[in-house]
Amino acid sequence: MTEFEAAREAFGARLRALREARGVLSGRAMAKLVGWPQSRVSKIETGRQTPDDTDVIAWCDALGIPEAAAELLTTLQGIRLQQLEWRRQLRTGMRHGQTARGQREQSAKLIRAVDIAAVPGLIQTAPYARRVLTKVSDLLDLPKDVDQAVAARMSRQQVLYQDSPRIELLMAEAALAHPIATPSEMVAQIERLIVVTGMPTVRFGILPLYRTLPYLVMNGFWIVDDRVAVETTTTELMIDDPEQVATYHRLADRLWKAAAEGDEAREILLRLAEEYRQRAE
Repeated sequence: MTEFEAAREAFGARLRALREARGVLSGRAMAKLVGWPQSRVSKIETGRQTPDDTDVIAWCDALGIPEAAAELLTTLQGIRLQQLEWRRQLRTGMRHGQTARGQREQSAKLIRAVDIAAVPGLIQTAPYARRVLTKVSDLLDLPKDVDQAVAARMSRQQVLYQDSPRIELLMAEAALAHPIATPSEMVAQIERLIVVTGMPTVRFGILPLYRTLPYLVMNGFWIVDDRVAVETTTTELMIDDPEQVATYHRLADRLWKAAAEGDEAREILLRLAEEYRQRAE
């Protein structure tokens, strides 16, 4: 799990604020001052690139505030430590991340998940989870700890049978229409979802195909209490800024208004299960 991405983005925003406060109102103008390509300024300000010490010093010198460099360099050192921790965790494989998630969920009061491309991890079957985690491991060239990661993901599901936290799991029908597992494994996964629709401790919903959505959802996200986790292809962004967290809650609320729940959700699942049964024959 990474927190350095959010810290690096905040650091870039801070550099941008300093630039604007000094009257340099565009990244292009800043690039001319420091003698860099404009794309480099953009990447640093938007948090897509970690600046080095000389970048920060040059930035402050160009703006006529060399005294600001010392504090910024201290902050930058902390970001580098977060980045090293993230890379260390990736090298240890996926089990660590699954275990850490489970610990957060066990102590949480609220879990809200919106998944677009896959079944939410808390309600995956073991064969389906194995397919998902194997693909992640292969793409990112991670240590081969899929068995341990699947076991940790299954262990996380104990939280489904507790009175707390409040759990809301919303997924897109498209995640089931684009199978990641064999037809028989997809049938078993869908049957698991049918059971979930009747669980009193879980609110489960499906965003049906062809239904107009209130907003274009670019990535799935999980809200656990006052933090948001956004998964990208290569990492996981952790967001704890209250305004941004509130935005994700607002987005989840709007998506739920478009969701199928209860009998409507079960009808969708039964139809999909029958489709995969025919494919399995």
